[in-house]
Amino acid sequence: MLLCAVVAAALMFVDHRFTRMEEVRGHLTTLVAPIQWLVAVPSDVLAWGSLALSEQRALVEENRRLREQILHLSHRVQHMSSLTAENVRLRELLGAAARLDAPYITAELLSLDADPFTHQMVIDRGRRDGAFVGQPVMDASGLVGQVTAVSAYSSRVLMVADVSHALPVQINRNGLRFVLQGSGQYDALRVLHVPDTADIREGDLLVTSGLAGRFPPGYPVARVTEVVHDPGQPFARVTAAPVARLQRSRHFLLIFPPEPAPVPDDALWDREPVDDMGDIESPPAAQGEG
Repeated sequence: MLLCAVVAAALMFVDHRFTRMEEVRGHLTTLVAPIQWLVAVPSDVLAWGSLALSEQRALVEENRRLREQILHLSHRVQHMSSLTAENVRLRELLGAAARLDAPYITAELLSLDADPFTHQMVIDRGRRDGAFVGQPVMDASGLVGQVTAVSAYSSRVLMVADVSHALPVQINRNGLRFVLQGSGQYDALRVLHVPDTADIREGDLLVTSGLAGRFPPGYPVARVTEVVHDPGQPFARVTAAPVARLQRSRHFLLIFPPEPAPVPDDALWDREPVDDMGDIESPPAAQGEG
């Protein structure tokens, strides 16, 4: 040990006083590199094994969640099939027309309006794709807005959050109809002229009512987040949050109005033409004609 200490001290002295040791250090480093690699192999193997096991655990957990989600969605599909059949039977009993699926095309976001006082965007579908002014625009969660200007290859969309945008909606729970207006904020919409005694609650889903013929009925628009009853005021202050991801969505659907269903001939009312004009009695002559 004493000999090693002396040699080490001598090497440090030589390294400090002479520059020749730089070349020697380089050769020694090259010589020792395989040894360092062999020494690091066990730790590298352990790190790789732990990473592989963690990734495998993550994949197993994700697989479990996806299986549960598939099972849940399958249950909902089965329940929806029974509800659809029941809805068809009820419509047949009521003599109502079947609700048609609206055709659509997909679109992608091109740009957002830089004006902080407007909430508009530009999408990559235009007149050549069939887009038109007033066309509803959806994302995967709900209604985004409507087309306000169309060019050959792009369209400008006014979002529901814009203060100049308003549309008729109804509460999905009880069918009460109101007007929903943008507030200039992406996460808040105003429900206008809500009577203080109206049956509206936090969490109620607002869907398009189909009035005015601009938006097809039944599409989700917003969910009520706050209902404030002010004593002495005839109307309550109601705030809702849009269900569409206005600030995050990049892909959208442009909804087209469904084709009207053909009316069968036997559904028309039977009307008997009036051929004999003599069956129609003429009004009596006025009295006192001179």
